[in-house]
Amino acid sequence: MPPATTGDRLEQVLRPLVADAGYDLEEVSVTAAGRRSVVRVVVDADGGIDLDAVADVSRVVSSALDEQAQTGVLAGAYVLEVSSPGTDRPLREPRHWRRAQGRLVTVPVDGTPVTGRVQRTDDSGVTLETDGAERTVGWDALGPGRVQVEFNRASDEGSGEQSW
Repeated sequence: MPPATTGDRLEQVLRPLVADAGYDLEEVSVTAAGRRSVVRVVVDADGGIDLDAVADVSRVVSSALDEQAQTGVLAGAYVLEVSSPGTDRPLREPRHWRRAQGRLVTVPVDGTPVTGRVQRTDDSGVTLETDGAERTVGWDALGPGRVQVEFNRASDEGSGEQSW
């Protein structure tokens, strides 16, 4: 097993702190930028993340990083970036799928690409609407899904509104 990276070690420290603040830690990465490190932290929650949430998480994470810098886990100065996952984030975990309810996704199902709208999730898997019919797919058959960006959903036609 390869040695733990700085990002891996920080993730172990930050995960419970971010969870205590009411959010899910999705990713931690550390990259060198001259004499500084750039620490990128991606968080999410049911209902999404707003700027207040980003500020809350930034305070919690910044305090923890300052402590880690003193212990040598994070060497030198750092720049902290906290954000929410973008629409291009792969849907891998059940919580990702739950948060994509109502969205159009493309996902490999037993290796075959399927495009459908996420109707619901439960302990057994995801129910997708494909070609007007519902199809339930077990977690073990799903590959990483991708949300499809829709500029004009069929249900929005004629309303003059666009879905971004």
